[in-house]
Amino acid sequence: MTAPLSFRPADASDIPALHALIEGAYRGETARQGWTHEADLIATPRTSAEELAGIIASTDSRMLTAWRDGSLIGTVHIARRAPGGAYLGMLTVDPAAQEGGLGKQILAHAETQAAQIFGARSMTMWVITGRPELIAFYKRRGYAPTGETEPYPVPLDPPLEFAVLRKAPI
Repeated sequence: MTAPLSFRPADASDIPALHALIEGAYRGETARQGWTHEADLIATPRTSAEELAGIIASTDSRMLTAWRDGSLIGTVHIARRAPGGAYLGMLTVDPAAQEGGLGKQILAHAETQAAQIFGARSMTMWVITGRPELIAFYKRRGYAPTGETEPYPVPLDPPLEFAVLRKAPI
């Protein structure tokens, strides 16, 4: 029997493990073990220790962590947006543990926490348009494309863009 997940907000001592988990899940060869990676689209780092420290220090955001048997297995970033809204990003599951429903559990926890902490009634996220399987995952969880797009912040050839997805209510 698999041990249940436990959740807690990240603190500064978690930054090295968070950074390694996120980079390993989104970039490079390790990421290719899972299905949610961007390794074939983007070579630049997904985040930095400095960005994670800023998220953790902010009163308007949380980096939530998921643990199993004392090991960090997932994380997600939530942030307060306009009144009643929240942002979700960096949903990460260890590539070796994907396909077991952990992403769904972490997403559900993030939605609950955004409602409780920020009073959010809706959640918005950005997903690279070149990842239709990931967009489909979120659509199955109630997120709908808004029709809006945002440019990827780093110039790439070919250029990438994000589809904006929103769920309301959460």
